[in-house]
Amino acid sequence: MGESLRSIHQFKAKLINGKDKKLSDYKGKVLLVVNIASACGFAPQLKELQELRDELKDEEFEVLGFPSNDFGGQEPLEGKAINEFCELNYGVKFPIFNKMMIRGEQANPIFKFLSTKELNGNIKSTPRWNFHKYLVNKDGEVVDYFFPFTKPSSTKLRKKIQRLL
Repeated sequence: MGESLRSIHQFKAKLINGKDKKLSDYKGKVLLVVNIASACGFAPQLKELQELRDELKDEEFEVLGFPSNDFGGQEPLEGKAINEFCELNYGVKFPIFNKMMIRGEQANPIFKFLSTKELNGNIKSTPRWNFHKYLVNKDGEVVDYFFPFTKPSSTKLRKKIQRLL
């Protein structure tokens, strides 16, 4: 049976190591999908994202990081260098995908889906900067979003995640 067109599970993307990853592999998990950038002032949120993941890893929760150079050229790194930066500086172990465009005509289909209400059925929210966060329920439906200044440690974000777990 095919994936619902209202679910992020219909997509696949390349992990930073070059391997294809079906997002349907995350069925049954609550996801926090974040566009990340190593040279961004919000980069310390990578550590908080990892702490959030560590705290909830036994509760069917995952963070997915999508590097992008769309905002202020703040992702100058490529491939393994992005992964090494995230791991060495912030202890990141959550999945990081290949660098991609996340807004405009050239946007990756995953981000077109996340940001377009006509596609996801629930929200309209185009990232305006790095570390825009989308909250996805266990069925792969986009249920909420958070602006970059909302930290992963914020009570608002954590309560919404807990409700979905």
